Parts: sequence; C-alpha cells; structure tokens
Amino acid sequence: MIRTQGLGKSFGSLAAVKAVDLQVEPGEIFGLVGPDGAGKTTLMRMILGIIDPSVGSLSVMGNARIESIKRSIGYIPQKFSLYRDMSVMENIRLIGSLYGAAPAAIDDRAREILTFTNLLPFADRLAENLSGGMKQKLALAAGLMHKPQLFFLDEPTTGVDPVSRREFWQMLYRLNKEGMTVFVSTPYMDEAELCSRVAFMHEGRIVSCAAPEQLRANYPYHILELTVAGRQVKQALRGCGLIDVNAFGEKYHLVVDDPLRAQPAVRTALAQAGFSSFQLEPVAPTLEDVFVALAGEAA
Repeated sequence: MIRTQGLGKSFGSLAAVKAVDLQVEPGEIFGLVGPDGAGKTTLMRMILGIIDPSVGSLSVMGNARIESIKRSIGYIPQKFSLYRDMSVMENIRLIGSLYGAAPAAIDDRAREILTFTNLLPFADRLAENLSGGMKQKLALAAGLMHKPQLFFLDEPTTGVDPVSRREFWQMLYRLNKEGMTVFVSTPYMDEAELCSRVAFMHEGRIVSCAAPEQLRANYPYHILELTVAGRQVKQALRGCGLIDVNAFGEKYHLVVDDPLRAQPAVRTALAQAGFSSFQLEPVAPTLEDVFVALAGEAA
C-alpha cells in the first residue's frame, strides 16, 4: 500500500526526515509515534504528495505519481481546516462538490457520513460552535466524503477529551474493518496500542517498527513501579544501580536489569531517605517505557 526507500527531506541545512524505509500493508492501522519535531508530519506530507522529497523514492497504492491516486486518499491535518463560518452540512456539501459529485449524491452521502459520525443532529450548527471532539468528527466526515481506500490522520485527537478520543477510534476501527487502510500519527501511547503496527520516529529517522506486542516483548529491561508521595525520589535512588527512573503521573517506573536484586536496594534507599509509605512491584513494560528507551538509544 505504501513503500518508501531512502526517503528524506531537508529544509536548507535542516534534515527533517532522514533515509526512511517504510512499508505499510493493505488493511493495517499503521501508527507513527514520536516527539514533537521528530519529522512525523513532514514524512506524512511527502507520502501524500503535498511536498516533494529531497532524496529517495516512494510509491502509494503501487503508483509513484501520487496525483494519479489522490481521489483514493483521505487526509485529516493536525489543525482544523474547514470553514468555521459555515454549518456542518454546508462544509460537507462543499467537500462533496469539490470532488465533482452530483447534488443528490452529495446529500445522500452527507447524511450517511453524518449519521456514522453522530453529527446529523448538529447538521445546521456552525463549525466554530462545535466542541473540539465534534470538530474532529466533522474533519473525519469531510475526509470520508469520497470513500477513500487509504486514510491519513495527523494527530487527529490532540487536545480532544478522552470520551471523544475513544469514540473517534471506534469509528476508525469500523472503517478499518470495512477495508480501509489507516495511517495515523499520535502522541498518545494508548492509541499506539490500538494500531496493527507502530513505527517510532526520532530526529527524522524510524528507529523501530513492529506490532505493539512485539515492541514490548523486545524490551531488554524490567520495570519496577514505585508509588510514593513526595519529591526528591530520583535523588534518593541514585546509588541503587538503576538504569533509568521515569515519572508517570504520581508513579515512577524504575528501569532495572534484575528486579529481584534491585527491590531490596530500592526499599532500603527510600527508607533511609525518609519515605515511610510506598508501594514497589514489578509490572510489564508499557509502550511508553519502550519509546523512552528507544529515544535514549537514538540520542
């Protein structure tokens, strides 16, 4: 479905994307994850044909000329880009007309898509008066008007509330089950878990690409999860021989080689530092643990 070889993009002296080899198969939900500035949007725009690569080659749906298959591709950019002073239905009708559909066919498709995205009751509401989650549903509806086979979404749920995020992903799953291939970038690890495969991008390069369960299985360390109130935890644990200490909300993930040997040392260090109440237990690594490690290795 998507093939890139040695794909790169430079803006002056800045190499935003570096020698990316990527393969996305039909029917996948393919996730692209990485920190801000990693090159995710630039890579996606090259695949879409919005910007030209500086080096390398790519093909989409078997075509090197992206223009020839753009009617088969849908795209939701990071920022809401529809007309805020038009209603939901007016925006959808406009998108349909841009693809050359007849008015009757546009209305039929619009009602079908707005029903699918639960936006039909809000068809007459101005886009600027929609919530963040509803704006993203409207963007999704607009991107589906021409029934694309391949759908690109660039961080579509950033800033959206958890309930709307879940509803959005339920819709993506339904579209995928109907045969649509989905290529999505996301900053959320729980969304990365929902993908068929995930590529981690760091400083313009793909440093790892596999199914979420395979990425976790390949993690070379163990995790001790520490629940403790108070600060200065990292300072208290400096002499324990830990590989890394990462904060996850009110908890800490302690990266260790040997959890059985590390636990007594951690407990002793915390007690000596005055932490009288805490919980320490081994847990399975999360994708966030994996990506923190990959970022450190790639740095």
